[in-house]
Amino acid sequence: MPVLLVLYVGILCLIGAGLILLLPFHDQRKRAKQDRCPSSACPSPDISLLPWPVCWLAVRTRNLAAVQSALGLQNPKPCSCWEGLAGGKGIFIAPPVRGWVLVSGFGLPDPSEDVDACFRFVLDLSRKLGEVHFFRVSRAVHHHTWVKAKRGRIVRAYAWAGQTLWTQGARTPAEEELNFKCYDYATQPETNIAGWPEGVAENVDKVLLLAARWSLDPALVDESFLEGRGVVGEPTLHY
Repeated sequence: MPVLLVLYVGILCLIGAGLILLLPFHDQRKRAKQDRCPSSACPSPDISLLPWPVCWLAVRTRNLAAVQSALGLQNPKPCSCWEGLAGGKGIFIAPPVRGWVLVSGFGLPDPSEDVDACFRFVLDLSRKLGEVHFFRVSRAVHHHTWVKAKRGRIVRAYAWAGQTLWTQGARTPAEEELNFKCYDYATQPETNIAGWPEGVAENVDKVLLLAARWSLDPALVDESFLEGRGVVGEPTLHY
């Protein structure tokens, strides 16, 4: 029995030593496989790291080409969703997601600079494409805008940039549910302890929730969305 016990222990030690020696080779092969892995087969980037834009459109359509035509992009070229959503001076049109096409980029109008231009921009797109939603959020200064247009008519709009720039249409059920604080023109709201008008910071935090109820929250799209390719180009429409 003692001899058998010694032999058994010896065999276990040899097996353990062999496994330890093989581990480095296994890691090397794993790393080599990852290095050779084509982009289409490698794991996609973490969607939580996406640089979601401060301004975007949601258009009820599956026709990316129609959106591109309505926007009149110059020098269009294919672009991955990851690169397109990272932003730039142009406009990025993403592939359709659940019946909606997302559009983002610094080429979209900023209501704080020219709210009339934003109005004309959304209205024109709605006449061409049907239902269009416009969102803009600037957390640094708490500016925020949301617009819903259908068939060339503004259904609901609200824009705040230190004061109410645009308010049109009745509050939607989604706004009521989320308890947005919206002010009339020339209203001087009370400020909170931080010096911000009451409810303004809370509005900013709820814009994505409103987008999800109206159409699509760009932060909640499936990871497979990142594998798609859209179109990026330069804006040509001026309002």
